Amino acid sequence: MKTTWSTVLLRAAAAALLCAGPALVAAPAAQAGPPAAPAPGLPGTVDSLVPAPMLPPVTAPVPPIVGAGTPAAVEALRAAIMPANVGDPFFDAWPQGLDARPDGAVLATRDVTAPTAPLVGGGIAQALQFKVKTTDSSGAPSFATATMLLPRTPWTGPGTRPVLVNNLPIDALGRACTPGYTMAHGLSFTTTVTDFVPPTTQLAIQHGYAVLIPDHEGPRMAYAEPYVAGHAILDSIRGLRNLRPAEFGDSRIAMTGYSGGAIATYGATKLIGSYAPELAGHIVGSALGGVPADFEMLTHSMNGNLASGLFQAATLGIARERPEILELANNLAQQMATSPLKDQCVYELGATGVTLLPINVMANVLDPLHSPVAEHIYTEMRMPGMRSTAPLYIYNGAQEFWIPAQGARELYDEQCRMGVSAVYRAVPGEHAIAALTGYPGAMTWLDQRLQGQPAPNECGRG
Repeated sequence: MKTTWSTVLLRAAAAALLCAGPALVAAPAAQAGPPAAPAPGLPGTVDSLVPAPMLPPVTAPVPPIVGAGTPAAVEALRAAIMPANVGDPFFDAWPQGLDARPDGAVLATRDVTAPTAPLVGGGIAQALQFKVKTTDSSGAPSFATATMLLPRTPWTGPGTRPVLVNNLPIDALGRACTPGYTMAHGLSFTTTVTDFVPPTTQLAIQHGYAVLIPDHEGPRMAYAEPYVAGHAILDSIRGLRNLRPAEFGDSRIAMTGYSGGAIATYGATKLIGSYAPELAGHIVGSALGGVPADFEMLTHSMNGNLASGLFQAATLGIARERPEILELANNLAQQMATSPLKDQCVYELGATGVTLLPINVMANVLDPLHSPVAEHIYTEMRMPGMRSTAPLYIYNGAQEFWIPAQGARELYDEQCRMGVSAVYRAVPGEHAIAALTGYPGAMTWLDQRLQGQPAPNECGRG
């Protein structure tokens, strides 16, 4: 009998109740691959309650992770947790000959003005969707999709038309959950309110800026993986410049993102110097709000509570790129990762938090959060020692409890020490409220950068 995701959740809840012990909070490294014999204690009890999933044969291997050396059983699990196709080759199809193409090379384009214009309130002359060559977290060839919105009004300011890169909080595991899919196919049950609220895209268009909206999780929908997102964003910028060099080859570019979008902006900002140094003089600022800059902190704030659904989804998103995580997953984790949950959007994933499941219930070891895999993932996700080449505006809710302000403040301090011009704002509210209270300041700062005003530097002010 096929196991449904609801059955998996019921079994998960039963496992949590029967195995409740000290709540070991979990890291973004959920773990997969049951041991040869049932582990003692909690892992063994969970595996006795939940059977291993029946994995389909690997008929179309997932494009490999460079140097992973992944065991065959883990590779089969990795193939099974990948997002399903959505029936649109623009998002589904891996182009041939990617290794021979430079990063940022445009692979395909299509006009999506008709379905997009009503969604952004008009005012656009064109919505152009394009597909570019990029690289995944390990440097292997991949692709990314993005949508460029061109205002109808001519640009009359200094220089060529500026570009705002709006990195939306996709926070999802399915390909139909991306802003690009909505702009190509119209509103649906997979559309996220944060694609249009707050109205960053609309305001930018009214100011005469072009808007670039990358689908920054890549074809594997690697939710919360900053290297994938950073590469996808920077290669989307390269692709825009390659498509229209006269129009955007010398434009000022600014990036913005909140929460999940801030993870993507964070990744791109830190990777400019090493991955796309030719963009360093053109990307004039990045605004990041509610940024999860330290994933280890999230093991104490988003695990085993109402936020655990998104926390576990982020773990799965990262595991799609980093299969070492899958070697630590027990039967419950594998059942959930291969269930229809693997294609859900933010609302469905967030709703699973009602189970209050801590991630250690899904591991085949007793203390996954202090395992070598977890410690490695924490370090990788912090992207230590990488200096932004662009000025920064960082803001976080002063009363934030899901994504602690300490992580954002430490990011600010780190970049100040490396000589980056930066501003930090503690704004009123927790995560959702801070998205609104911090918004005007971030938009004003971005507008000033795109207008060519020099960035203020408040480093060293205490």
